[in-house]
Amino acid sequence: MKFLSDKFSSLRAVSAAVAVAAMAFAAPSLAAYPEQPINMIVSYAPGGGTDLVARALAPFIEKHLGGARIVVVNRPGAGGEIGFAEVARAKPDGYTIGFLNTPNLLTIPIQRKAQYHWSDFDLIGNLIDDPDSFAINTNKYPEIKTLKDLESYARANPGRVSVGTTGAGSDDHLAMLQFERDTGVELLHVPYKGAADVRTAVTSGEIMLAAMNIGEVMAYRAGGTPIEPFGVMAEEPSTLAPDLPTFKSQGYNIIMASLRGIGAPKGLPEDVRTKLVTAVQKAASDPEFIEKAKAMFVPMRYLDPAAYKAELEMNEEMFRKTWQQTPWAE
Repeated sequence: MKFLSDKFSSLRAVSAAVAVAAMAFAAPSLAAYPEQPINMIVSYAPGGGTDLVARALAPFIEKHLGGARIVVVNRPGAGGEIGFAEVARAKPDGYTIGFLNTPNLLTIPIQRKAQYHWSDFDLIGNLIDDPDSFAINTNKYPEIKTLKDLESYARANPGRVSVGTTGAGSDDHLAMLQFERDTGVELLHVPYKGAADVRTAVTSGEIMLAAMNIGEVMAYRAGGTPIEPFGVMAEEPSTLAPDLPTFKSQGYNIIMASLRGIGAPKGLPEDVRTKLVTAVQKAASDPEFIEKAKAMFVPMRYLDPAAYKAELEMNEEMFRKTWQQTPWAE
């Protein structure tokens, strides 16, 4: 009997060891996150401001996630809705994240029945706050040097000043509409899939005026694009171009900018969410990335998830009031 008792004891010990090993193998892989590539969705075409920032930022998020691999995936179209919706619909496992661009993120669901709402995302953190500008091809229109010149030309040529934007309801488009309302001139809206397409169009003469963020204008100028900004749509001059006057100082009370942050599908496991938030925060404050951002003319403004949420709530309320007063749909 003692032999059988010893045998059963040995069997129990082996079974317990096997069970522990099985539990270890069966434990959720989330503990090892990230163990596969992470897709970072950019809702605009390659070569635009968001795309360039995403590709510059990705190695730093990888670094602070412990060697993860991030793949930037462009999903342009519908003013950003295609990419935003793809992020919102993805499995909330941390392997799909994406850039969220305002105001498009907020204005699309106000303008039409959309495939997402900003509350469908787990907010990871905001990175950029880039004021808008108008810029013109100086080779083709050397006589238009100021906003007053632009207003005079547009008044004398109704509907002939073609303005390239990143789509209806974008910050670029809303800025153009406000300029029309404030001056009484008539402009021609030409939407594109991203700022890179707007740059190509204004360079070739396909459009007369580029409405885009000042960071994009300055970066394209540094790269040789023959465009000059008329000013910056902010309360104060931009650190990217401190000598450039604000629209307000020139008599045009237009304040418009684009936030660019990172979100993921709603419902991330808490440990995964914490890792992503921490990695993005560390990436945003990484001295090497900050230097890269300066070289790319990227105006940084980090907001943690709570502050980011508060900013989106405030902006959504503002854009809903704007829609009620002057709808921007075309």
